[in-house]
Amino acid sequence: MSATTHPAVTGPRRVVTFPHVLRSEWIKLWSVRSTWFTLGLAVFLMMLIGVVASLVFDPTGTTPAKAGTDGVSLSTNGAMLAQLCTGVLGVLISAGEYGNGMIRSTMSAVPRRTPALWAKALVFLAVSFAVSGVTVLATFLIGSTRFDGTAFAVSLSDPGVVRTLAGTALYLALVGVIGVGLGFLLRSVAGGVAVIAGVLFVVDSLTFLLPASVADAVIPYLPGHAGRAMMGLHGASDLLSPAAGAGVLAAWAALALVGGAVRLTRTDV
Repeated sequence: MSATTHPAVTGPRRVVTFPHVLRSEWIKLWSVRSTWFTLGLAVFLMMLIGVVASLVFDPTGTTPAKAGTDGVSLSTNGAMLAQLCTGVLGVLISAGEYGNGMIRSTMSAVPRRTPALWAKALVFLAVSFAVSGVTVLATFLIGSTRFDGTAFAVSLSDPGVVRTLAGTALYLALVGVIGVGLGFLLRSVAGGVAVIAGVLFVVDSLTFLLPASVADAVIPYLPGHAGRAMMGLHGASDLLSPAAGAGVLAAWAALALVGGAVRLTRTDV
């Protein structure tokens, strides 16, 4: 009796498309507790510091007012600490995969590698911008009631207010994207967090050791100062314009992502 041959059973091949990778990164982002905790902490700090700063400020003029103080600048005070939360979370969602071994599954599912990086960065940019935007808007609306009828009163219809609030949200989101790039580049949570914290809080202090002419040329292009330009309602002589600040910070984020992409494609996971 001759052996019976059966045709090979074949099924439809699932093509890995970028929307599929985006969906995967969306699911991974929300499936870890660190996302909920870190974003929650960022929201808490932004609202707590922004609202408290607005409540303790005396709009009647009986205490000295800092130059440039307004309802917007007070409501965005919390961004100085919230930036560390978004930066750390960006590092965690990328470098964390190397720590728990998930990166092997990710690279098996996405053999071309770099789409996973771009998708992770894009998903995180969108999520952090949305969360930060809602939070800073709510903080502003709550805090602005303190200044009704005073010289410090501002509303969403005033020139530059919406741009400032959106710039604050974009700044926090881009800091997080820088963290994503650093995570892929360094492949270490501790190393990535140290670098992001150093860039945001230490480098600014070290620049004052430089000669004045050099410092004046360098400082406006540092990530923190570019962010201040994005978050300022009124321009400052030592800062870039809001649009230029956004461009500079976007360039820093792109540089971190490109560095992460180069290491991702040239070294084993």
